[in-house]
Amino acid sequence: MKAKDNTLKKDGHNKKLGKKGEKLAAKYLKKNGYKIVARNYKNPFGEIDIIAKKEDTVVFCEVKTRLSDIFGVPSEAVDRNKCRRYVQGAKFFFAERNVNYTIRFDIIEVFNGEINHIISAFEGR
Repeated sequence: MKAKDNTLKKDGHNKKLGKKGEKLAAKYLKKNGYKIVARNYKNPFGEIDIIAKKEDTVVFCEVKTRLSDIFGVPSEAVDRNKCRRYVQGAKFFFAERNVNYTIRFDIIEVFNGEINHIISAFEGR
């Protein structure tokens, strides 16, 4: 039972850390002129952390929060499958909207409270 209890504690800690990182990322985006369109947008392909808009660009942001780099920098956790799910989620988001926006996929790393905004981190194909 102890291993399961530790896993539950770790999962809860990771979720709290992730939510804190998303909150910092949203605050950063607002401060830099973005309007938050949605947070934690659930779709059939997963969840998009933040959807933001600035001028004629809609940005789909994956937020990765870490306290240490023991497992690498936060953005290294965004693999090909995660990118593909974000692209599919973006297509789903726009499926019933008749809009003309530039779409961009960014990663926001939150590492020890510091923000690293990686613009156009991957492409939507």
